[in-house]
Amino acid sequence: MTVLVQLNPSREPERAPRAEDLLSLARNNSPDARQRLLLGVMALCDASPPDGQLSPILGEIFLYLARQAERDIRKVLAARLAHADWAPPALVNVLALDEIEIAAPLLASSPVLRDEDLLQILIEASLDHQIAVARRPRLSGRVADAVIEQAVPAVLAAVATNRTAQISGEGFRRLVEHSRRVAALRGPLSRHPGLSQALAEQMYHWVGAALRESIATRFQVDERKFGSAVYDAIEGVIRRDPNEPVPVDTPEREEMERRLVMKLQAAGQLKPAILIRAARERRLSLVVHSLSALGGFTVNQVRQALNAPTPEPMYYACAAIGIDRAVFPTLLTELRKLNRGLPGDQGDPIWQRGALSHASAARAFRALVAPDPTEQRIAV
Repeated sequence: MTVLVQLNPSREPERAPRAEDLLSLARNNSPDARQRLLLGVMALCDASPPDGQLSPILGEIFLYLARQAERDIRKVLAARLAHADWAPPALVNVLALDEIEIAAPLLASSPVLRDEDLLQILIEASLDHQIAVARRPRLSGRVADAVIEQAVPAVLAAVATNRTAQISGEGFRRLVEHSRRVAALRGPLSRHPGLSQALAEQMYHWVGAALRESIATRFQVDERKFGSAVYDAIEGVIRRDPNEPVPVDTPEREEMERRLVMKLQAAGQLKPAILIRAARERRLSLVVHSLSALGGFTVNQVRQALNAPTPEPMYYACAAIGIDRAVFPTLLTELRKLNRGLPGDQGDPIWQRGALSHASAARAFRALVAPDPTEQRIAV
């Protein structure tokens, strides 16, 4: 039976009861005894023992309440003990493993919980308990490292927002690495006071436009210079012997590149990095067929973009397949070297206006090039 207890705020403070009386009430299951027990426990918590120690009888009462009492009593007890440094450790640990509404105040504040207790909760308790531990103020480096080691996305996000957690340098490095796949980490980490310049530049590779601008402002990142560095760092599956002569685009060479793209696509290995490395390798036909396949465009449409008086169509085509706008200026320079200075330099550098979604970029590209009904697109 659940007992609802209404407390009268004008009532005189409850006198701390004797331990023997509380033990007698704890063994009495009547509703009246439960109400008196709850009021007695609250009074006892308000008048905590001055010497910081509890008698064995009081310890027995508290443990009995935690294991046998109704949910309402356990909830009130946990709230009252949240800041008590004299609370019995065994009792606090029992309540900290209770359902999250009961455990939450203890996980957030209890000075009795030690690192070993928190590590046990990370292993044994629910996801909500783990998140509460990760948000705990002044979380130790040992526990923060354990949270990061478990690599649970929601718990990682909680520790990333915890500005007082003692996260080690290695812990930050691993959090930044996790942010590759866990987008929820990127915002908190980009604003975290513990983020270093080196890790900020690493995150710059994969965050969105808004966070990139935030990082560039905070750490004074040169976006154009950094884009060139990203371009140079991209790895693909194409390798060329430096002593090999630069290939000449012929019908045979173009057919070979087209087949290579089909094979890479069939194997699931066709990525935007292929296009970038193809430009670096000065293989213009491979650039054309890669962009056609990745974007679902026709080869003639891609060639229209390559020969346009403005880089706008080529930018939209590259944005549609996920090539970063910070990388595009370097890619554009390489393409002009291969294609007689085209695309031309008319118009504004639209890549400086901000990022686009892939779908929006694809629509913009198709609006700028003529439709090509005579040629089948390479299937995506």
